[in-house]
Amino acid sequence: MERTPGSWLCPTEEDRARALEAGARVRLARTIAAAACAAALIALAPWVGWWSLILLAIVAGNLVTLERRMRASSRPEWVAARSMLLVLAVLAVGVALSGGQDSPVLPWLIFPSATAAARFRPAVVIVGAAITATLMIGVSFGVDAAAVVDDPSRLVISLTLLVGVTAITSALMRGELENRDRAVLDPLTGLLNRASLDSRVAEIEQQARLSGGPVSVVLLDLDAFKRVNDEHGHERGDAVLRHTAYEIRKSVRSFELVYRIGGEEFLLLLPGLSLAEAMEIAERIRYSVAEGRPADLDLTISAGAASAEGGHASYPELFRRADAALLEAKREGRNRVVAAPALPTPRLLRAHRLEPDASAAPLPHRP
Repeated sequence: MERTPGSWLCPTEEDRARALEAGARVRLARTIAAAACAAALIALAPWVGWWSLILLAIVAGNLVTLERRMRASSRPEWVAARSMLLVLAVLAVGVALSGGQDSPVLPWLIFPSATAAARFRPAVVIVGAAITATLMIGVSFGVDAAAVVDDPSRLVISLTLLVGVTAITSALMRGELENRDRAVLDPLTGLLNRASLDSRVAEIEQQARLSGGPVSVVLLDLDAFKRVNDEHGHERGDAVLRHTAYEIRKSVRSFELVYRIGGEEFLLLLPGLSLAEAMEIAERIRYSVAEGRPADLDLTISAGAASAEGGHASYPELFRRADAALLEAKREGRNRVVAAPALPTPRLLRAHRLEPDASAAPLPHRP
């Protein structure tokens, strides 16, 4: 899979995953709305004009292929945005040809903006609503400015409906996302938890098969963490976990997903990154945790990394190999990163050590 950084539409990998997953959430509603519009256009064609069915066919073809095009793209958010703009443009043409402000389909320009809340963050939804409002005003004045000045009531009502529908759908989606966050986020560290892995893993495996690109997994485990709870109490232990999560987040880019999958165990799911790149990230985290002294304690972290490409990028197998590498790191003395061998090499690579700062003194191996 090609490594793709965040964009304005989707700054983080979580935003991009949401844009993809929204298809399942809005598919039924979008189908019902499209079918209702199609039925209305067919029924009104003798009055509106049979040319409207050509515009209907363009919109239908765009919507039918949207999800497939998004899944095949490394930047699915741009596919969705272009699709919404196309629907807006086609609707605007329909409004212009059927009377501008007096067009019966003027309020239909609201549909793309209303569905944007399911895929995108609030800033994107606001921009989409602003584009829609601009189109409404532009088409209305462009067709018959004098009529709008004489009686702007239809335009004002449509703009008011746009604001209201956008606000309501945004509030509903915000509530859904908050509930979803409570279900997929670890309350202690704020990292993603196991429940959020399944859909993301399926998507990454599919994209890797299509692109032939690499996928890497890194497992991290705090060394001798049980001793922290035994000697300092669980409250201090919780502070260690929060601090460690912070150090991990600082060490990765926004599109690299971090999960807390156990008590003191963390996982990095790294689409598009090779084993060497995953090792660099793991070493950066190992160094940061040791130097950061979580909760003012001398603690270290060990890691195991595994990578595969294309159709070989199976998460269960990657996890198994990364877990075996992590156990090897523990056996070799902890406070180190071990890479699982590239398939089909039969044994683990030796521990790989890379200090991010060459001038810094080597960190000791702590049991």
